[in-house]
Amino acid sequence: MPDTTDSRPSSKVARLISEYGLDGLGDELEARWTGDGVERTSLRDLAGDFNERLVERALVDAGMAALDSDVDTVYRNLTDDEVSTGVRTDARNRLESNGIDVDGLESDFVSYQAIRSYLTEYRDAEYRRLSDDEKVEKDLQSIQRLMTRTLSVTEERIEKLTQTERIDADEFEVLLDLQVLCESCGTQYPVAEFLDARGCDCQRESDPSHG
Repeated sequence: MPDTTDSRPSSKVARLISEYGLDGLGDELEARWTGDGVERTSLRDLAGDFNERLVERALVDAGMAALDSDVDTVYRNLTDDEVSTGVRTDARNRLESNGIDVDGLESDFVSYQAIRSYLTEYRDAEYRRLSDDEKVEKDLQSIQRLMTRTLSVTEERIEKLTQTERIDADEFEVLLDLQVLCESCGTQYPVAEFLDARGCDCQRESDPSHG
């Protein structure tokens, strides 16, 4: 979806995407906000990430290092209320000595409201809240991915320790059994079963509204 169009309302975010040459960032912001194929990101976090992209481009254009740590530090020193006046002054002086218009850069920083307006009014994006079933399924998938990753890492580490003769393990199998224990009744469930059942039976038995 293009970031500029005559038929759409004016947008500071769209203008900055064009001026800073941040092609594709609009699509990225929309996908991250709607959760389309990625973990959903809040508008506040998107605004912070967007502003850091502006800092990154300013550093690159000035020929300065633009590692993630540099960008994060510069942005924090310019905007964090907990940063001392001396640190902020030093940060501004360093940027200005490299030809960066700090006042202009700071005026380009956007709020989460600007991100929201850009997404909803300029791009006609819509955040659809997940249903209860969709949310449970999504979280279960996340848990299962983490379990798979844990198994893979554990097997890999054991194999390396065996190969370097730090432990003895000729043939082995790693088992991961994630359980949920209901402390009210003492019933124990595999996590998938617990989520599929939408919790423990004892809660539904004690509260008919859960049935």
